[in-house]
Amino acid sequence: MQINVSKKSASLIGGAIAVLLAGTFFLLGSNSSSMSMDHSGNSSSKYSADEVMFAQMMISHHEQAVLMSELALKNSSDPKIIALANQIAGAQGPEIKEMKKWIGGAMGTDHSGHNMDMNGMLTDTQVAELAQATGPEFDRLFLSGMIAHHEGALDMAAMIADSTKADVKLLYENIMTSQSAEITEMKALLASY
Repeated sequence: MQINVSKKSASLIGGAIAVLLAGTFFLLGSNSSSMSMDHSGNSSSKYSADEVMFAQMMISHHEQAVLMSELALKNSSDPKIIALANQIAGAQGPEIKEMKKWIGGAMGTDHSGHNMDMNGMLTDTQVAELAQATGPEFDRLFLSGMIAHHEGALDMAAMIADSTKADVKLLYENIMTSQSAEITEMKALLASY
C-alpha cells in the first residue's frame, strides 16, 4: 500500500511532531530541575543533596550514640556518666526524628558507602567490648569512644554549615554547641580515671 503525502502535509505533520516533542522535553526538564535526588533515588525538593546525605549519615551516627548512652545507663555506676548519657540520649533522640523528617522516609539501610569508620563510629567489636565492660573499665571505654564519636559528628556537621534553611541551621548550631561542651566535659572526666 502506498500513501501519497504532499510536501505541505508532510511539513505540517513534521512541525506538529516537533512541537509535541519540544513540549514533552520542556515539561520533563522543568520537573527534574525543581527537585533534587537523594541517594535512594527519591525526590526531596525541600532539602539539598548535601543536607539529605548529612541526615542519612547522622541518623546512624546519632543512633549509635543513643545505644552507647543506653549501655552507660546499664553498665556505669558513675553518676556523672549516667547524667551525661541521659543528656546525650535526650538531645540526640529528638534530632534523629527531625532528620528523618528531612528525608521523608527515603533513607535506605545500607550506609556502607558513607565510610562510617572515618567519623568516630565505633566498630562492631568496640560496641561488643563496651557492652561487656563494667565499672571503671566501662567508663574509660565509654568516655574515649564518645569523645571520638562527638569529634566525628563535629566534622560531619561541616556538610550543613552553610545551609540557609532555618531548621538545618538550628540543628547545626545545636550539634556544634552541645557536642563541643560534652567533649570538654568528657575529657575532664576521662582525666580522672
